[in-house]
Amino acid sequence: MSAAARGISGMKAFTTIWIGQLISLLGSGLTGFAMSIWVLDKSHSVTQFTLTIVLTSTGMLVAPFAGAIVDRHSRKTTLILCNIGSALCSLALFLLLKEGALQVWHVYIVVAANSILNTFQWPATVAAITMLVPRDQFGRADGMLEMGGAATTIAAPPLAGLLIVLTGGVWNLLLIDFVTFFFAIVSLLLVTIPNPPKSAEGQTGKRSLWKEAAIGWHFIRERQGLMALLLFFAAINFFSCICGVALLPMVKGFAHSPAQVGLVMSMVGIGMLIGGSLMAATGGPKPRIYGVLGVAALMSVCFLLTGARPSLFLVSAGVLLFYIGLPIMNGSSQAIWQAKVPPDLQGRVFAVRRMIAQFTTPIGDFSSGPLADKVFNPLLVPGGTLAGSIGLLIGVGENRGIGLMFIVGAIFPLLIAIVGFMNPKIRYVERDLPDAVPATPPAGEPETPSEAAAGEAPAQA
Repeated sequence: MSAAARGISGMKAFTTIWIGQLISLLGSGLTGFAMSIWVLDKSHSVTQFTLTIVLTSTGMLVAPFAGAIVDRHSRKTTLILCNIGSALCSLALFLLLKEGALQVWHVYIVVAANSILNTFQWPATVAAITMLVPRDQFGRADGMLEMGGAATTIAAPPLAGLLIVLTGGVWNLLLIDFVTFFFAIVSLLLVTIPNPPKSAEGQTGKRSLWKEAAIGWHFIRERQGLMALLLFFAAINFFSCICGVALLPMVKGFAHSPAQVGLVMSMVGIGMLIGGSLMAATGGPKPRIYGVLGVAALMSVCFLLTGARPSLFLVSAGVLLFYIGLPIMNGSSQAIWQAKVPPDLQGRVFAVRRMIAQFTTPIGDFSSGPLADKVFNPLLVPGGTLAGSIGLLIGVGENRGIGLMFIVGAIFPLLIAIVGFMNPKIRYVERDLPDAVPATPPAGEPETPSEAAAGEAPAQA
């Protein structure tokens, strides 16, 4: 079969998996929204609700080992088992709630379990794309993943609210979520995901899970361009989280109704959908590193717009632009990593990569509240230190200090982008590091006989 035909076949296989995962993601979005409402109603505690968000980072604790296990086994088997595990979590919540026995601590356990399962599922998904999709289509495939997440963000909350009214209870959403996992599992059974070809680096440390888990870190550390890119994202994540967490309180400080708050927050999903669609349609900027650095610089403009005035138009424009850029940045970076890491090493490398890039996220989240309450807000209340100066330009009142926090924060993404551009190891990472993946999907090993006998139609010749 020609390279072009193989590429089309691979994209068809990926699209089949993507459709199944999209349906499953929507079901999970329904459950996430419904259980958030349930925890707040049950506990009447913002602290207990916040703990459910913190527990979504549980998977970071096992990330290196998850990556090693992903590389040891079939990507397809890993994805199927992860979907089965998540389905059982939803089923457990459904049965407990139906019997009136569900407690908040049950939700904590399920959130932590799903976080761990996602730590296995994410690197397996990205590594599977490498085996199915031509290298020049990585950006499109990654854009489709971003687009799917955005569509879920937009559709899940209103759909969940409607279904609660129509079906008479949260427990029905859990049952729907359980059923949607079968679409994801069936889509995986319909395609063949070849096992990656063996590389010398991928065979290092075999037979020792501890050594295999460390390989991902060693691979990144030995490639200064990838390490620098990783630290670039850790810095961006830190400042984005500081401002992102404070967005809702700032909007509530000047909005006249919940509908206005909802309008601003809806820009998150709409922006991600637009950005993901652009990536899926075009594959992103070339070179891809320009998509990373350019969006980082754009973030500074977004922060300035968001903090400039207590204006629904300006804040909505800033949020929309930010979330249009985010999938382009993420998809461009993802494509770089997919091309530079050997396929049989991607589970380990991607798991460690995600852990390092996101370790600043909880730090930024926890820093946001104290910075807003103790530092910035007191400056712009009536009679505050800056009320008669900067306050005349950006406004004075409840949570207007957060606007100032956005404006100050706008300095940092631009500085990070400039430093990244001035660093040749980042700017030339695509040129200087050799590609580990050929232009067409790599000719991997066939799936194990037990999997091939399951009746899947082969995706490639």
